[in-house]
Amino acid sequence: MYDRILVPTDGSTATREAAKHAIDVAGKYGATVHALYVVGTERLERSDATREELEVEGREATEALVDRADDAGVDVVTAIEDGRPSDRILEYVDDEDVDLVVMGTRGRTGVGRVLLGSVAERVVRRADVPVMTVRASGERAVETAEEAVAVARDALEAEGHDDASVTEEPYRAANTWIVRAEGDGDAFNVHVDPSSGDTSVARIRRRD
Repeated sequence: MYDRILVPTDGSTATREAAKHAIDVAGKYGATVHALYVVGTERLERSDATREELEVEGREATEALVDRADDAGVDVVTAIEDGRPSDRILEYVDDEDVDLVVMGTRGRTGVGRVLLGSVAERVVRRADVPVMTVRASGERAVETAEEAVAVARDALEAEGHDDASVTEEPYRAANTWIVRAEGDGDAFNVHVDPSSGDTSVARIRRRD
């Protein structure tokens, strides 16, 4: 049914969730996944990020998807392109004869960042191929320590720390959960937003 599946990615929780679904579908049908990162013109204009920094971010995002797909035995093609994200996604669909687009419904937010939700909406309206939208699991309240641990484990796994373990009970500081973990010889503080489930991972420097 599907031969070429496109996953636009920015490395965020939403696009990681979309990547999981795309890899599952590709594995079922023997399809190739195309991981596309767009260096958005809007983001360049509205933020202090340079093109080189965004290209580095794009390589990290697409390579993370390659690593996940390799584990599942799925082939991946990567691309980093410039332009308006929705336009470039639709052009890529036509150029590469894509059969299915899998997109997260929420991307990175903040000053100068593109809201992937609006990009997904434009792609859904204009695409001539099926578009599967995947809502990020982080778009829910994190009300308990147990939920914070689960979200933190997912964040660490997404960064390649599959064997990380939580070392103490999570606690609330200001408006965030802090989950302490260790893995691969490193220690981490995972900050979890209780209202959205968004995460950030901070490596703790060890003192000799």
